[in-house]
This record gives sequence, structure tokens and C-alpha cells, in this order.
Amino acid sequence: MLLAIETEARASLLRRRWWIVSLLFLAGLINYFDRTIVSVAAPKIAADLGLDPARLGVLLSAFFWSYALMQIPIGWLSDRFNLRWLYAGCFALWSVTCGLTGFASSLFGLILLRVLLGIGESVYLPGGMRIIRLLFRAEDRGLASGLANCGTRAGLAFGAPLIASAVVAFGWNHTFFLLGFSALVWLIPWLAVFPSAATTVDLTRATTVEGSFRNVDRNLLGVVLTNVGYGYYFYLLVTWLPAYLVQTRHLDLKAAAAFAVVPYLTWALSEPVGGFIADRLVAIGWEEIFARKVIITASFLSSVLLIPAGLVPDTRSAVLLLGGACLVGLSSGNLYALIQRISPPAEVGFSVGLFNLAGNIPGVVAPIVTGIIVERTHSYVPAFIVAVVVLLSVLPVHWAMIKRV
Repeated sequence: MLLAIETEARASLLRRRWWIVSLLFLAGLINYFDRTIVSVAAPKIAADLGLDPARLGVLLSAFFWSYALMQIPIGWLSDRFNLRWLYAGCFALWSVTCGLTGFASSLFGLILLRVLLGIGESVYLPGGMRIIRLLFRAEDRGLASGLANCGTRAGLAFGAPLIASAVVAFGWNHTFFLLGFSALVWLIPWLAVFPSAATTVDLTRATTVEGSFRNVDRNLLGVVLTNVGYGYYFYLLVTWLPAYLVQTRHLDLKAAAAFAVVPYLTWALSEPVGGFIADRLVAIGWEEIFARKVIITASFLSSVLLIPAGLVPDTRSAVLLLGGACLVGLSSGNLYALIQRISPPAEVGFSVGLFNLAGNIPGVVAPIVTGIIVERTHSYVPAFIVAVVVLLSVLPVHWAMIKRV
């Protein structure tokens, strides 16, 4: 009887897989609303608390301290605990923490709450990719992974103007209240759509932590190292783009947020598109890993547009070039599909956690390094050049280490 209930719950979960993807998309949207508010409101927060660029860079990086360190533990837990409850619990933690950030009145308080936010949001990618690995075939995971994760980029695109308007209208403190506590509504459809008897755990194939590390091979290391370059480039844009538009292009906060929609939305739309293109190449006969590597390489090369974006005098031309530089997003769904493809089935959460740890260490470094560069050179162009060089430097590793499974 119990086996029949579990079998039916599993079948129901498979039938609802696109609903699950939709909820993962919404979680990503909320995720980036909650983490991006500090970037969008950075000029206001800096003015209120008297923060120079170097200290502002520390604040912008604080989220990534805990988020990065939690990736392997939360990935391992995602393989061993039912994500219906683990994901819901972490979502509740990050939403409440975001709401409580509105009470912060010092740099120390903001940093502490950003660290707690990083702990809650750490489940997002390992948990989400673990679910997609269970529900989709390998040749369909590019689109599913891109759709699930592009919610984060949509959060950047639509969150920037919405958050800017809220900050101007209500102040940054009240904006934290609004975004954090209202997001808890997401838990209702998640628990309703995810069958209560369904589980994401396969303990018969699970290993110890030591066993998980022993399963790390050349392919996995290749994808992990590729994500280091991707992470540095992406997090520079996430954390500093609004401040760049305000400080260098001399836009007010609302105008800067409106212009930021172009690059962020380009990245958001590119994620499922890039995954879909590679999925179609596989469908017509291309070897899967080769197809995804080609799309990743082509997307990384578009990053060179970031340099002229910092040099052209016209703001509209700069924003269009920033949009072109965000075609790097075509790689995202394919990176996530690759990590699922090369991982042992019961170790996907751990592998994605290791992958995301590597991608988020630059999330700690990039905001601080960028702040130091801007403070010393009084220009964002050198910081943009560093980001492009870091991204392109991983392509030889990408091709040398990742081979056909």
C-alpha cells in the first residue's frame, strides 16, 4: 500500500514538472528581488550610513560570504532530504531575513542580516537543479534549467525599476519590509503543487561526504572552473551596474534602474534561449556535451562588448552595448545542464553545490575588487576589463577538461 502511494506521488510529481519549474522561476524572481535591493538602493544606503566605495563593496559582498560557504553543505543535504520541505524551510528563512533587514540601522547590522540571507538562499541552485535532474531527460534539461534559473535574471530586470520606485517612495527600510514578508505567500502554491507523499531522496544510491568528494572527476572540475569566470563577470554586473549608471552616467536612481532593465532582461531571456538552442542541436544529432560547450563559448565571447560600453560617451549606446555583453546569459542553462549530465544521479545536489561555491567565491571578490579599482582609478573601465579577462581566461580550461561522458 505504501509503495503504491509513493509510486502515484512520483507520477503526479512528473505530471506537474512544468508547474514545479514555474515555481522555481518565481522563487528565483523573489530570490533576486531580495538580494538585489542592496545593489539598487546602494546610493541611498551609502548616503544614509556614510559609506565610501570600499565599505560599500564590503556590504555588497557580504551576502556571498555565507551563500558561497553553504553551497556544499546545502547541496549534500539536497541529495538526502526531501526538497519539498528543505526548499520551503530555506525559502521561509530568506524571506523573513529580508523583511527584518528593514530594521537595520548600521553597517554591522546590514552585514549580519545579509549573511543570514545568504544561508537561506543557498538552497536555490543545488535544490532546484536536483529537482530538474529528477524530472527531466538529459536532452530536455537545457530549457528546463534555463527557465528555472532565468527567474533570477528576471528579478534583476524587473526588480531594478520596481525596487528603485519603492525606495524613492517609501525609503529603503520599508522596501525591505514589503519585499521580504510578502514573499512568504509563495509557500502556499509550493506545498499545494508538490505532492506530500513525493520525495526527491534516493538513499539507496547516496554516499558519505567523503564519497561525494571522491566522485569529483575531471569533467566536474572543468565545469566548476568555468563557473569561476562566469561568476566574477556576472556578479560585477549584479552588484555594481546600478551604481555605475548613477555615478558615471549621472542618472538618478529611477532612471538608472529603468536603463538597467535592458542588460538584465537580455540576460534573463538568453538563459532559456541558450538552453533551448543546445537542446535542439542535440535533437538533430549533435553530441550533447559538445553542443553545450559551443553555445557556452559563443556566449562568453560576447563579453568583450562590456569594454566599449564603458568607453562610449552616449548613455543609450552604452546601455545597448551592455545588453550585448549580457548575451553571456546564453551559457547559463547549458552550464546547469552540463553539471547535471556529468554528475552521479544521487550526487547532483552536491555537484551543483560545489559548482555554485566556485561561482560565488568571485561573488565575494568581484564587488570588493571593483570598489577598490573604482576608488583608486575613478573609472569603471579598468574593472570592466578585469571582468572580461577573467571570464575569457577560463575557456581553454573549459575545452581541455570537459570531455564526452
